[in-house]
Amino acid sequence: MTTPAGSGMGFGSVSWWGLSPAVDLQAESESPGPPPQADTEHETPELNVLLLGSVDGRHLLRTLARAALWPRRRFHFYVLENNLEAVARHVLIFSLALEDPEKMGLQERSETFLEVWGNALLRPPVAAFVRAQASRLAHLVPEPDRLAEQLPWLSLGALKFRERDALEAVFRFWAGGEQGPEPFPMSRLWDSRLRQYLGSRYDARRGVSDWDLHMKLHDRGARVIHTREFRRWRDTGVAFELRDSSAYHVPNRTLASGRLLSHRGDRVAARGYWGDIATGPFVAFGIEADDETLLRTSNGQPVKTAGEITEHNVAELFREMAAWGRPRTSQGDPEQVQVFPSPAAPAPEPFTVHFLSLGSAHTLHHKSCYKGQFQLLYVACGMVHLLSPELGACVAPGGRLIVELAQFLVDLRQEQLQAFSSRVGELAQAAGFAPHLGGKPSDTFARFYKAGDSAPSHEDQAVESGTPLPEVLAQPLEATDPPSEDRTQPLEPGTPPSEPLKLTSESQASLLEASAPPTGSQAAKSENQTVPPETKSPHLGHLNPGPGMRTPSVWPPRPQASHS
Repeated sequence: MTTPAGSGMGFGSVSWWGLSPAVDLQAESESPGPPPQADTEHETPELNVLLLGSVDGRHLLRTLARAALWPRRRFHFYVLENNLEAVARHVLIFSLALEDPEKMGLQERSETFLEVWGNALLRPPVAAFVRAQASRLAHLVPEPDRLAEQLPWLSLGALKFRERDALEAVFRFWAGGEQGPEPFPMSRLWDSRLRQYLGSRYDARRGVSDWDLHMKLHDRGARVIHTREFRRWRDTGVAFELRDSSAYHVPNRTLASGRLLSHRGDRVAARGYWGDIATGPFVAFGIEADDETLLRTSNGQPVKTAGEITEHNVAELFREMAAWGRPRTSQGDPEQVQVFPSPAAPAPEPFTVHFLSLGSAHTLHHKSCYKGQFQLLYVACGMVHLLSPELGACVAPGGRLIVELAQFLVDLRQEQLQAFSSRVGELAQAAGFAPHLGGKPSDTFARFYKAGDSAPSHEDQAVESGTPLPEVLAQPLEATDPPSEDRTQPLEPGTPPSEPLKLTSESQASLLEASAPPTGSQAAKSENQTVPPETKSPHLGHLNPGPGMRTPSVWPPRPQASHS
């Protein structure tokens, strides 16, 4: 069913890019956060940040790029995603951002990032780079010693062995490990998603994209997105056309995800594109800029497009990353000098990215190394359902919580956005956080802090008073339409067990979970719809979802409140 607000499926079930501008996490944690923890061995304060669903690493990259403006700190980023393809993209993006400048220049790195990150189709040179990097990473993942030597900033120690095997399989698929006539026909998959999303409005898709852009995204603060670039992305999936349009024809395999689907009574392993087809990757780097001249208008129209602003911001971001480790002067105070050690000095790595096991959000507080450890907790709008008292126990007293709101989801009406924001406040309060009233009000993020003398309430009264479910978010993608050959690519039955394909969970489903709790009959219905393990095909055993992962044919149940 389509509505004036869309079918509700435009955001998809897997997130590949953020729906909010990149922020400096160090600035978010400054006040009224707790005092930084000191590293006794190196006498360097530490900043520990837990990120749920950050997806594309934009916040981490901006934090590192802006680190020269702050006193020296050792960063520990703990990243929890709901699918291993997102973890693989994180690793690829950071490998690209930290590439040796002598091997790849600034412009080439920036353009490669934009295409891999936001385009459904790639130029052949960029596709060759992805294959080469994926092949390298596939060989490094199963060898911890070599991985620590070549990528010292990366820590996969918290992943389970089967998750590392699946991560290796993702890299092997990117490297072209699966041969066939068309292993991932991105253009056909994109068009099929678009047809299902628009329904009877498909023939008027240009008018629909113009309406979504001008009446929704522009009104919500993204006026710099140009009609031409937004319409091109809606039609083809190419957001950043840096060369002639004919150069983009190689499918971007990093946007592929696999899952188990119900098809004619059988469980079928399929690979397809289940990401965003409504908003686009323009929001993350394209609607804000440190250089205010990029946002100026002429005759009421922005001078620069979101694509041009994104190119500038990413180039500046990578320029700062390339200068990592060099002394530099802070802006506004010439006497404050960046104190990062030079590359030749014997010093620890300035940051580490730790990837946590899928579905571990509700068990982190059981480990002493995580309880009360984090000065900042970031939760994306697709992971809000994981915000709980157990997760709040991992944040240090006085720590900060920042939650991404659904401001740029075009399928949601204004009243639904307000209901989502209210729901976020209820969940944050139940987790032991209070609203942070200082600073400029924001429609993009909700900010909270954890009071030092407050203990999370296990009664979770706020959670029980949910907002009624918006009809536009009533069902996931797979529940409304069985898979067709156009939308999914069945995996070969002979896929070796050494390359398992991890099932991705419904990341954006938390918009539903954050809106209303299921009734008793709905919960019972969900349990009855669960496919028992013995009904699954033997060769799909390695696709069984892990902890916290859900089969796509069953709408995820609401997490139950814990009782002391």
